Amino acid sequence: MDDKNIEKARYDERADLFSKKINPTFENIALYLMPPVNSYNYLLSKIPTGSKVLEIGAGMGENTEFLLKQGLNVTATDISSSSVEFLKNNFDSNKSFHAEVADMESLQFQDSSFDIVCSAGSLSYGDNTIVMNEIYRVLKKGGSFISMDSLNNNPIYRLNRFIHFILGNRSKSTLLRMPNLKLIDRYRLKFGDIEVFYFGSLTWLFPLLRFFLNEKQIRNISNGFDRAAHIKKSAFKFTFRATKN
Repeated sequence: MDDKNIEKARYDERADLFSKKINPTFENIALYLMPPVNSYNYLLSKIPTGSKVLEIGAGMGENTEFLLKQGLNVTATDISSSSVEFLKNNFDSNKSFHAEVADMESLQFQDSSFDIVCSAGSLSYGDNTIVMNEIYRVLKKGGSFISMDSLNNNPIYRLNRFIHFILGNRSKSTLLRMPNLKLIDRYRLKFGDIEVFYFGSLTWLFPLLRFFLNEKQIRNISNGFDRAAHIKKSAFKFTFRATKN
C-alpha cells in the first residue's frame, strides 16, 4: 500500500471511531499552542461574507465550523471518505455547506472557482509542487490561499516526527513533504504576494517548562520570544496568506 492510501486508511479509521462516540468533541489544545490557531482564525475572519471557500484536508471539520460562522460558502474536502461522511452528518443542515471527497493533488474543480482556499495542517499530505499548482489553479485572480501548518526546519522537531514515523504514526512521504522555509519561498514566487507569521520558536522547551510554569505563563514567554527574536528556523508553526496576482 502506498503512502497516500496508508494515510487515507488511517483517517478513515479515525473518523469511523470518532463517529461512534455519543457526544464527540475534539481534543482541547494547550493554551501555549493556541497562538498559530488564533492567527489562522484571524486571517479567516477577514474573508468577506459570502465568499466561495474551498477547504482542503478538512478532516472531520475541526476548522469548518468557524468558516461557516463567518457567513462563507464552504466546500469542505478530504481524501478520506469516512471523514467526508462525518462532515456531512455534522454540517449538511447548513445551506452554505457542501462536502465531497477530493485529492488535493488533483482537485475536481474548474479553474478560478474559489475566492479562498484554506488548509490547516494538510500540506505534507501531497506533493508540494502539485498541490501548490492546484491551489493556484482553482483560485480566482485576487483570491488568497490561507494556511496554518508545521515548519520542518528545527532539527528537534524533525527528530520528533521521525520517531513518530518509526512508531507507525505517520508515513515516510509526510516527513519528506513537511513544509519548510524553502516551500514558503516557492509560494511567494508563485503567488507574488504573501504574508507569513511564525510561532513557537521555544516549543521544544515546553515539556520542561511545564514542570515550573502554568500554560498561560508558557504562552506569554513563547509569544514574547517570538515577537522579540523573529527566529524563523526554529519556529514550530506558521500561518500565511498568499494572494494570487
